[in-house]
Amino acid sequence: MAVVIGPAVAPALGGYLAEAYDWRWIFYLIIPLCFAAFFLALAFVREGGRDGSVRLDWTGFLTLSIAIVCLQLIVDRGERLGWLESEELVIYVCVAALSFYVFVTHTATARAPFLNPVLFTDRNYVIGLVLVLVYGMLNFTPITLLPPMLQGLKGYPDSLIGTLLGMRGIGMVIGFFLASRMGGIDPRISLCIGIVLTGASGAMMATFEFNVPPSQVAIACVVQGIGSGMMWVPLTIIAFATLPSRWLPDGASIFHLLRNFGSSIFISVSFMTVVRTAKISYAGLVKQLTPLNEMLRFSFVTGAWTLDDTLGLTRLSSEAARQALMVGYENAFVLYAAVCFATLPLLLLVRVRRS
Repeated sequence: MAVVIGPAVAPALGGYLAEAYDWRWIFYLIIPLCFAAFFLALAFVREGGRDGSVRLDWTGFLTLSIAIVCLQLIVDRGERLGWLESEELVIYVCVAALSFYVFVTHTATARAPFLNPVLFTDRNYVIGLVLVLVYGMLNFTPITLLPPMLQGLKGYPDSLIGTLLGMRGIGMVIGFFLASRMGGIDPRISLCIGIVLTGASGAMMATFEFNVPPSQVAIACVVQGIGSGMMWVPLTIIAFATLPSRWLPDGASIFHLLRNFGSSIFISVSFMTVVRTAKISYAGLVKQLTPLNEMLRFSFVTGAWTLDDTLGLTRLSSEAARQALMVGYENAFVLYAAVCFATLPLLLLVRVRRS
């Protein structure tokens, strides 16, 4: 609960700090928390035993790390640099492909590889990895999409945005409680309900307009929180239900790696969707802004949006850009919902251990 709810509660506190003091205080807050965590770890964490025969596979570790970093840079900077038209992006692609190739070949031939291929012979675990990747993609994306949309297009204050995002925390508490109460039934059922609720929240966010009230945003955040909370517990049960105990440390490390990797990649993809589709929408809208458009000939209807002077053209262009950007955010939430619902068929492949 601490791992998942923490990022849901933090935006509420960060929003109030940013509005009351300055946005830098969000980062200042990290310092005392890190010191507290450091001294608590020194005081209470004890070494549980060390296996001297285990050695880190540096080749596998480094090649996988380089491939992941390059993939992240490709997704983050691709839209800005023009994708493969940029030499920098071409270099990233080549380095990522080469690193991943070395990682795969080394993993297949090494005696003790960084990532043991035996893990991928367990069907439940492989499905769990796919689901946790999607879970990471879905869990944190609304936190990054909603603030710029609500502040830039709606003019919401930081404190209100933080409060609305904090509603996810309330939803997650409810979701965890419901998941615990449903612990005696098939985990696929609660996982399916969580996926449906999360996808439904994405569909709700895709319908937001400029006049969306805060209550509607809060409801969508609560629904998303309930879905995320209900997904996490059965997801971990399914992933490790049939995995031998000796592989649990390796399996857990890859499991959480993919959760974090999914978050970072999908956030980049979502903003890329916002920017790219906003550009396409803007291009389609400005085609209609010509003197031949009959609707723009009546100044008593268009008001300040007019083609008659520079100020009117500027206002008209700004409104077209604002509308196009809203379309971009809506498309990102449609993608969010589509990815969520697309995982439902995977539940049919999960094996449940009968007691």
